[in-house]
Amino acid sequence: MNDTAPHPKRTGLLIWMIVSQILAVVSLVPWLLMAGLSVMAFDQGSTPEAWTFVIAVWSYPIIPIILVIAAWVAYARRRNRAAAVLSGFSFAPPLLCIVVIWFSNALWFVQNGGFDAFRP
Repeated sequence: MNDTAPHPKRTGLLIWMIVSQILAVVSLVPWLLMAGLSVMAFDQGSTPEAWTFVIAVWSYPIIPIILVIAAWVAYARRRNRAAAVLSGFSFAPPLLCIVVIWFSNALWFVQNGGFDAFRP
């Protein structure tokens, strides 16, 4: 006889992983534009700052690829929570960037009087 309990269904987790990884692939579309434009950092010459910026931009796809692989490995090992978190982190960098841009923009408006700064 088999005394092990049946594993719970993981359909929700599977759907979450697929949706989050589609979002990660979609996040690569604006990255293509940024990657192409990042080489303009060398317009003023080859500086360490330019190299740092270009390497940071061009290395972005490595993060989602590693996280997606780790999420599927965790899913295969039935570590459901780790799989869900790793899969969610695969599209987190663009969302974090949007939050930082929004926050810095809101902070600028607060410090400069809102839309009054744009009135003639």
